[in-house]
Amino acid sequence: MALQSPQKLSNYVGNQATAASEKYLEVTSPHNGETIALVPLSTASDVDVAVTSAKAAFGAWSGLTFKARSAYLLKLYVELQAHSDELAELIVREHGKNRAEAKGDVAKGLETLEYALSLPQLTQGRVAYVSSGVQCRDERVALGVVGGIVPFNFPFMVPFWTIPIALGMGNTYVLKPSEKVPMTMTRVAELASRVLPAGVLNIVHGDAKCAQSLVEHTDVRAIAFVGTSAVAEQIHLRATQLGKRVLALGGAKNHLVALPDCDIEMTAQDVVNSFAGCAGERCMAASVLLVVGEQPELVERIVAKARALEPGTDGVRAMGPVIDAGAVSRITSAIARAEEEGAELLLDGRSEPLFAERRAQGGFWIGPSVIRHTSSTDCALHDEIFGPVLSILHCPNFDAALAVENANCYGNAACVYTQSGASAEYFTQRFEAAMIGVNVGVPVPREPFSFGGIRRSRFGTCDITGDAAIEFFSFRRKITTKWGIAAEKSWMN
Repeated sequence: MALQSPQKLSNYVGNQATAASEKYLEVTSPHNGETIALVPLSTASDVDVAVTSAKAAFGAWSGLTFKARSAYLLKLYVELQAHSDELAELIVREHGKNRAEAKGDVAKGLETLEYALSLPQLTQGRVAYVSSGVQCRDERVALGVVGGIVPFNFPFMVPFWTIPIALGMGNTYVLKPSEKVPMTMTRVAELASRVLPAGVLNIVHGDAKCAQSLVEHTDVRAIAFVGTSAVAEQIHLRATQLGKRVLALGGAKNHLVALPDCDIEMTAQDVVNSFAGCAGERCMAASVLLVVGEQPELVERIVAKARALEPGTDGVRAMGPVIDAGAVSRITSAIARAEEEGAELLLDGRSEPLFAERRAQGGFWIGPSVIRHTSSTDCALHDEIFGPVLSILHCPNFDAALAVENANCYGNAACVYTQSGASAEYFTQRFEAAMIGVNVGVPVPREPFSFGGIRRSRFGTCDITGDAAIEFFSFRRKITTKWGIAAEKSWMN
């Protein structure tokens, strides 16, 4: 059978495919390393075309009522839901998630869109008489053109953390998807063009230079970014210098704590799901398991369940590849360094036969790894590896485990496994993280609760979803009125 030619992508501006730079970057399939698409490396001029389109659409779009915009978003929801399987298949193809994870990627993104459909009810302003004859009210007002820069690990969900609420609040949007997974959001833009007015949602492809142009464009009022902490910090600093509103989410090093009374079977399965699900490429994945006491049966069961995972796309044991050769190199280097530092490899994903065989065929496959440490200074306990690697450290008591977690420079997630409500409360009140689980290894809040970390996991003042996103993508206009002469005298009249 003849190989399919790579799809040549375009920017999507004003509801139509738009020519961009003549320079293209190859998009490779994580499954086999083959080139599946060519993505344009947009220039500053290309970004300007997209921003200009969004700016032209802003007046009419922001002038609609919340109810009218919500009606458009409902049409978008119906359109995307009807094509959800197609979008999931694109995610499998360009990202490498197994099929269940890809469908979950789409479903979670649509949840935020569902939440945005309630904005007419959620954004009602306040009104009150504040003095005799004097009334105050407030109302939510859109910012203007906003920009989004997103990573590769969730091609649909992460863009949809911000797009629905930003649009629902009356802003127009320019998105730069990851150049590693550009196909999913290109298809979303095509589907959105069927239901949204031209210029409301625009897609511009490119690399770091394209992202910089979007951040620095004078007509972009706000930037939402998700990626590494180093880049998040740079974007936050630059956008703030330019007087823009900015929210930049960074990396993580998430800790799970297993107490002696934990349910061994549930905990073992949940730990494996957390660190190896999505091949470990998510900012909420487990990275470090702090075991209070020895608990040999728990550790053995975690290793056994991780070893049972197989490379593939379908089935409950299927684990997909990581995104590219650079990811394989980073992960294997982290494992090798842990070994050099004296850690014990309970499971070495580099040499797991089924994964090694697929990697030899050209894909970016690496099996799950479980590392037992004896020194709390080992690099794997501190560096973000962003792959299917679990570090285990035994701790003598509760406070020793908390000391390790609290010393972490990030602050996304933490979880405690226990059957004791008192123990759970002890940890939830002392973890230094913004999203905390009790027997939940990936404690992602669901709407209306908002997503966001602390410390070096977030640069900016708001979370990125839920009611915090309403706050971020609008400002409050306060109006004070007086009609006639009040009978009662005060400093206001």
